[in-house]
This record gives sequence, C-alpha cells and structure tokens, in this order.
Amino acid sequence: MNDHPKAREDLTAALRWAAHLGLNEGVCNHFSIEVGPDRYLINPQGLHWSEVNTADMLLINGQGEVLEGRHPLEPSAFFIHSWIHRLNPHAKVILHTHMPYATALTLVEGGRLHWCHQNALRFWGRVAYDDTYAGVALDAAEGERIARSVGGCDILFMANHGVTVLGSNMAWAFDDLYYLERACMHQTLATQAAGGLPLRTVPEAVCRMTAAQAQVERQQSELFMASIKRLLDRDQPGWRTA
Repeated sequence: MNDHPKAREDLTAALRWAAHLGLNEGVCNHFSIEVGPDRYLINPQGLHWSEVNTADMLLINGQGEVLEGRHPLEPSAFFIHSWIHRLNPHAKVILHTHMPYATALTLVEGGRLHWCHQNALRFWGRVAYDDTYAGVALDAAEGERIARSVGGCDILFMANHGVTVLGSNMAWAFDDLYYLERACMHQTLATQAAGGLPLRTVPEAVCRMTAAQAQVERQQSELFMASIKRLLDRDQPGWRTA
C-alpha cells in the first residue's frame, strides 16, 4: 500500500492537524483527494482523525468500491465526495467538516460570510450557499444535489449542516479551511461585540483586490502544510506508517 505516498501524507497530515485544531466531530466528517481518473483517497469510517496514519487511507472509485484499504467507507462520505469530484473538475481536494464557527453560520437564517475581515476577503467571489437541508446524504440524489450547489466555487456553506472546502491541492485547500474557520470566528465575535451596531465592511473594490492578492501568495499555504508535517514528525511519530 505504497501508492500515492505524497497524497497519503498530505491527507493524513490534514486530518491530524484538523483534529489538533478541534475542527473534527467525533469520527465523522471526511477529506478526500483525487489521485487519478475516477480514483480517490479518503479517510475511513470509524477512526478518529487524531489516530489515522497513511496506511489507513482508502483508495476508492466513483462507484464507492474500496480498491485498497483495511477499513470500511462511510456512506455519506461517498455520496458527497464522489458527486462533488464528478461535477466540479477543479475539486482535486474536498474537505467536509462541521467545524464550529463556520457551521454556526449555517444555522442562521440567511447566514452569510461578511466582507469585514482580511481573512474573509480571500474568499471573495469563491463562496456558494446551499440553503436547503434535506437530511443526511445517504443516496446519489442528495449527493448530486449538494454537488450542483457548489456551482464552480471553492467554498460551500451547507444549511443546518456544515461546510465543504474545495481546492486544487491539499496545501491550498487546508489553508482555506483554516482561514475560513478563523473568518467565521472573527465575524461571530464581532457580531457579539457590536451589540446591534453594524459590522465595518470593506468596499467591493478593496475586497476584489485583497482576494487577488491572497491568491498570488499561495507560497504561504505550502509553507503552512510543510510546518504541519514537521510538527507531526516531532509530536506524533508514526503518522507516516505505511
């Protein structure tokens, strides 16, 4: 099980660090990465993100068959990820979580990410909202419905549910996941502190400029992922087990 070693390391590192940051929920939620035509690595059912290693990652196809792996595949993970990968070719990486602050925004009627903080501005023009909750994604119809809600964007807020982040590689996607949660946290804290006063939003032209600036500074995303792997090597030896 030594195929796609970098993808396995990227996926495992992202899962472990998400758990370290408290962005996971029990043994639920799921990350995936495309490694070839109709081939995806995804975390298995039943393992906490803090305990997974590279050998635990499942290799699956778009029909939900486990091609390599010693653990089962969680059904909703398959339906959400397979359809998003299929209908959104730019989504080489898909990260689905119920992380606290971003999920809280999905519980607010008409909840939207406000353009009031630098961390939020990196997502200008990249966010979609699925304002319909239709239960747990346990069939192809719901998986397809969710996937079509993405509409070519990189961030999907899912009403009464959670968020999904899409990216062209794991370093970029995980960096977005981290900063999305921070943006939602700052927005929540600011709303509480405002006491009914409006938030200080940024003019559209500056939003657009700042978003463009963020996209040409992606070296920061790569450096962040490299630092995560160094910290895991230091504090959680064994995570690269094959």
